[in-house]
Amino acid sequence: MKFEKVGVLGTGQMGAGIAQVAAKAGCAVLMADISLDIAEKAKDKIGKQLKKAITKGKIDQTEADRILAHLTPVESVDAFDRVDIGIEAATENIGLKLELFKRMDDALKPGAVLATNTSSISITLLAAATKRPDRVVGMHFMNPVPVMKLVEMIKGLQTSDETFEAVRTLAEDWGKTTTSSADYPGFMVNRLLIPYLNEACSALMEGVGTISDIDESIKLGLNHPMGPFQLADLIGLDTVLAIARVLHNGFADPKYRPNALLVKYVEAGWLGRKTGKGFYTY
Repeated sequence: MKFEKVGVLGTGQMGAGIAQVAAKAGCAVLMADISLDIAEKAKDKIGKQLKKAITKGKIDQTEADRILAHLTPVESVDAFDRVDIGIEAATENIGLKLELFKRMDDALKPGAVLATNTSSISITLLAAATKRPDRVVGMHFMNPVPVMKLVEMIKGLQTSDETFEAVRTLAEDWGKTTTSSADYPGFMVNRLLIPYLNEACSALMEGVGTISDIDESIKLGLNHPMGPFQLADLIGLDTVLAIARVLHNGFADPKYRPNALLVKYVEAGWLGRKTGKGFYTY
């Protein structure tokens, strides 16, 4: 399988990062969202980030121009009829992802691969909603995509070995290190990470420590670059809650039950950095 043309559906923080990495590797990338305007704004944002990289001496103007030249915002997913692989990067919502997968399945040419950046949702379930279940695979990129090296690869029950290995090779060609996870809720990274963040919320709610004390204790005591509340704010508290619910529902185990304080923050619209307020104010 050759993946020269890539379609990325969803141009938020994760989708834009995936598009940037693919473009840097030399792929022609189509960027689609709910409107052309949103996709164009995402490309503009990538341009601004590349300018910062130039200022820091990480790349030069020629490289920045080359990356941007490989990015093409499009009106809708219908333009994906000419891509070799379509990558869905929408929010962590099962209903939405199923809807988008069906739309991409209809748009993509026969033989093209469907991938998802889901961080917790069943690849097997998403594949079953398509007419090409053997060509559906999970590619869980880490945030921020241009910086983080890992792509967690997930094979659904229907995914062919050929598809899995071809997409794994693609991720590695994009400069990423891959690991392989079984298709269970949360896969590897979030099955371990989300209970940790959830437990930090429980410790806060029970008065074990303040937000800053808990974060500082983890950073200095465990040598983590960020404390749990800083990390949760970066990920987005709505995303943390969505994954916690996938784990809780998927395993039917009370140890994964979302903390009540986390739920309240999301109900308040305090989602972290993207809204200007979460556990911290930005």
